[in-house]
Amino acid sequence: MSSASQLNAEIRRIIPSLSSDKHKGQAGRVGVIGGSKDYTGAPYFSSYSAMRLGADLAHVICEPSAGNVIKTYSPDLIVHRLLAQDGDPKAIEEELKALLSRLHIIVVGPGLGREQHMQDAARSAIELARKDAKYVVIDADGLFLVQSEPEVIKGYKRAILTPNVVEFGRLCSKMGIDQKGDPDTLAKQLANALGGLTVLQKGAVDVISNGKDVLKCDEAGGLKRCGGQGDVLSGTVGTFMAWAKTYEEGQEDDGAERIPTERLPLLAAFAGATITRTCSHRAFDRTGRAMQTSDLLEEVGKAYVQHFG
Repeated sequence: MSSASQLNAEIRRIIPSLSSDKHKGQAGRVGVIGGSKDYTGAPYFSSYSAMRLGADLAHVICEPSAGNVIKTYSPDLIVHRLLAQDGDPKAIEEELKALLSRLHIIVVGPGLGREQHMQDAARSAIELARKDAKYVVIDADGLFLVQSEPEVIKGYKRAILTPNVVEFGRLCSKMGIDQKGDPDTLAKQLANALGGLTVLQKGAVDVISNGKDVLKCDEAGGLKRCGGQGDVLSGTVGTFMAWAKTYEEGQEDDGAERIPTERLPLLAAFAGATITRTCSHRAFDRTGRAMQTSDLLEEVGKAYVQHFG
């Protein structure tokens, strides 16, 4: 198994260089699909983490009343209030198709909720992403969709799932995986059961597998487990995955042998886990028990410099 320093060196190869010759959007265009009428913080934390890490553009695709609120959080985010409960599903799908064509990556799930029209929109977005070979990160209630309908993502090797302990257990039960076995093999088993996509199993140590390789991220985190840290993870993984997409397209060429495409989601997941755990550690050192997820946002850029220069 590669060391963290070896993995970080590999990850640096997919990070786009900063250059005056580049134009807006070349360093990552991330879309977050979520934000129901009851949940506005999660898509903000996810999309704003993506921006803080270095994505050029972040779009939030959400329910209209959620969008009205999210627009007040930051003028840096582009908010699309497409997912109306009374909207025409065909029209929503066409709007999603047009929007997704402009993105490198979609993050599905932060604040999505379980109302049927939101779940339907998430399914449509994933199906559109698959048709266009886009990378997908699925978290939170996006994982509820996967639990209910595994076929929506099964076999799609450009997808990363980021389940917490409860979500992971439910997915294992759905896929018939005995959780009493070796805990170090469960992520690998689940990834295989879902057709070779990448699973980032969150825990005391994050375990990442695509069904073949297994990586572990044991970077120190904070001791406060406030809600929302998983949203920071989804956003940072999303940015690294957007950068991997630009690398795959040949934007960064250092003359070395190319990193295999199937390895890119593993690296993006490890990088996002490293950044998020470092943010949590730094924020906890600064604020202690008072730590909230908003405190992590201030640490994203510093965590990036700490690990990737």
